[in-house]
Amino acid sequence: MQDMTAIAITAPGGPEVLKPVRIKVPVPKPGEILVKVKAAGVNRPDVLQRQGAYPPPAGAPETPGLEIAGEVVGLGEGVKRYEAGDRVCALVPGGGYAEFCVVHEDNALPVPPGLSLVEAAAIPETFFTVWTNVFDRGRLKEGETLLVHGGSSGIGTTAIMLGKAMGAIVVVTAGSDAKCEACLELGADHAINYRSSDFVAECAAKNLKPDVILDMVGGDYVAKNLKVINMHGRIVMIAFQKGSKIEADWMPIMLKRLTFTGSTLRPRSVAEKAEIARALEKTVWPKFGAEQLKPIIYRSFPLAQAAEAHALMESSEHIGKIVLVNG
Repeated sequence: MQDMTAIAITAPGGPEVLKPVRIKVPVPKPGEILVKVKAAGVNRPDVLQRQGAYPPPAGAPETPGLEIAGEVVGLGEGVKRYEAGDRVCALVPGGGYAEFCVVHEDNALPVPPGLSLVEAAAIPETFFTVWTNVFDRGRLKEGETLLVHGGSSGIGTTAIMLGKAMGAIVVVTAGSDAKCEACLELGADHAINYRSSDFVAECAAKNLKPDVILDMVGGDYVAKNLKVINMHGRIVMIAFQKGSKIEADWMPIMLKRLTFTGSTLRPRSVAEKAEIARALEKTVWPKFGAEQLKPIIYRSFPLAQAAEAHALMESSEHIGKIVLVNG
C-alpha cells in the first residue's frame, strides 16, 4: 500500500487539467486516521482551486477534494475516537480525490445510520457549511424564515432540509421551474425562479420577510437582500459568484438593525472544525436515523472521470450533489 491513484491539477485551467496520477499513500500523523476512500464529494471550491483561484491552506495536500467517506484503515499515534474498520465521513482540507486520505479524527464523523458510503460522502462540506453559517452565524430559530439563494445546489438542498428539520420556513431561489419544483419536493415552502421573477417583488407579494439569508451569489443580490430582509435580520455570505465588489445603499443595515456577515470553512483550524462536527453529531445526526435527512445525489462518476464531474458542476444543471466513487 505504497502508491495510490489520485487526481492532480496539472495546470490552472478547465476541467481537462484534472488527470489521474500515482502518488504516495499519505501517512497519518498523531491524532489522524487514514481512510480508504469509497467516495468524495465535488464542490465549488474544488472548481476554484482547479482554476487557480483558491489555493489549499498551508500544509494541506495539493490534491483537490474537501469531503470523503470510507473505512478507517490506519491510525496515527494517540487516536481514540476510531478503530480500523470503522465507517466514517469527514471534512478534509484537501486530498479527497484519491484512493486514500488522512484526516484528523476530530474532523471525522461516523456514517449516519441507514446511509451508504456514497451518500455519506455528500454530507460533510455542505452540512458543516450550512450549520456554521445558518445556525451559528445566522442564529436561525424555529419559526423564523430562511431565504436560500441557489436552492437546488448542494448547499441549497442541504439548507432546505436542515432549515425544515429545525422548524424554519424556507424560501429559495433557483434558475428554472424544474429546479424550483425539486426544491418544493424537498420541503421548501416557497421557490422563486430568479430567471422569470424578481425575488424582492415575489417576497413582497407573498408577505415573506426573511430573518436569515444565505447568499452564495453576491453582486446585485446584496442590494436586493438588504431590501427584502426582515427587521433584525442576518445576511450571511458564503460566496460571490456574481462578484464581491458591490455598490449598494447600506442604510438598511442601520434602519433595520441588521447583521451582515460571512465566513469561509476550509482555512479554519482542526479545533474550529471539530466544534462544528460535535454540534452536528449532537443535533443533526439523530435526524438521519429518524429519516428526516438524506443527502440528494444528482450523479456519481468514477474517480478517473473527475474532469467530467467538474464539467457538470460548472454547467449548473445538477440538483443536489455530485460525487466521485472509487471502485
